[in-house]
Amino acid sequence: MWIASNDRGRAYNGGKLGEGCLERLAEAIEQALGADAVRLIDVLWLDRNKAHVAAAFEVEHSTSIYSGIVRMLDLALGTVAHALEGMFLVAPNGREEEVRAQLARPAFSRVADLQVRYLPYGELECHRESIARFGTGMKAIQAISRVLV
Repeated sequence: MWIASNDRGRAYNGGKLGEGCLERLAEAIEQALGADAVRLIDVLWLDRNKAHVAAAFEVEHSTSIYSGIVRMLDLALGTVAHALEGMFLVAPNGREEEVRAQLARPAFSRVADLQVRYLPYGELECHRESIARFGTGMKAIQAISRVLV
């Protein structure tokens, strides 16, 4: 698991948000075009050998949805270590229409090919314990998220 380089030191649960997570991304990701932006993606779920990104999560609580989409595009289009199983915009329940409006812009026409999904806070909150107890892989996350385009 990778936590955004600018968020790693944030306090969380008596420790730091980035504790126990990777300190460095795989060389293929580090050297790719757009790597500076990819390092700022909130959470990257890497496959077991850490060479490929299995999923990317951009948490857009109050920040611009636009910037999260751009970082995901940099990951998907700028690296060979692209997101294999999913790209997720995680946001409060009330921001779904804002997310959809951003993705409808002509500048983001390629996003439809990436199958970016919306993951509302409410779904995570409701299913968090079940996912933690029984979940492995991306199946549970994909089941509670919504296709955007």
